[in-house]
Amino acid sequence: MVRLINKENAIYFGKAVSAYLQTQTHFTHIYEIGNPYLKPCIYAMWHSDQFCIYGVQNRTEINILISNSSDGDIITYAVEGLGFKTVRGSSKRGGVKSTLQLVEILGKGECVAIMVDGPNGPLHKVKNGVVRIAKMAGVPIIPVGWYSPQWSFIKLPSWDKMTIPIGHCNILNIYGEPIYVPKDATIEDEAKIRQQLKTTLEDIGNRLPEEYKKAKKNKVWENLKK
Repeated sequence: MVRLINKENAIYFGKAVSAYLQTQTHFTHIYEIGNPYLKPCIYAMWHSDQFCIYGVQNRTEINILISNSSDGDIITYAVEGLGFKTVRGSSKRGGVKSTLQLVEILGKGECVAIMVDGPNGPLHKVKNGVVRIAKMAGVPIIPVGWYSPQWSFIKLPSWDKMTIPIGHCNILNIYGEPIYVPKDATIEDEAKIRQQLKTTLEDIGNRLPEEYKKAKKNKVWENLKK
């Protein structure tokens, strides 16, 4: 069977997605709670929330880890069109190379975004890459999630239940407290930190609906649009 998406035509799909995302940027209004704006840092999110980086400032200083798959090719073309930088690799393919690249990038003072249960799941299982990179680079992990109850905030029927805005959409980003990984962290310590990150992301997910109601009551999106 011929694959609809392959290395040869991924660029065309990527450009189409990029054009959509660039247009959508004008209709996507994100209010942030708790972003410490530390630099450098690692923004950590579920794969479903990968587009929450829409709300982070200074896109040219954020590097996104993206898999080496054909789907990853599309995402790469798309997010680079928005001004982000990308690093290709995963825990299975190109893992060592991409890890060293990310550590080097963080050492230069730029930030990194990692989908901690990507690229193929299991859903909401924090893999060790983010902890390993934070330990090597000596930078904090910043958990982040996003949410909107509006119909224009679409959940796709994919393994990760990815969410994406379509049309006018008011969205809330919530950031957790920075998580630091000691240089001398043991394997057991790293496992505890992965669980801490998972718990924090789950807590953020539970907080988002109520915090959204408060933000809406305070008319924060009306102020953003002024």
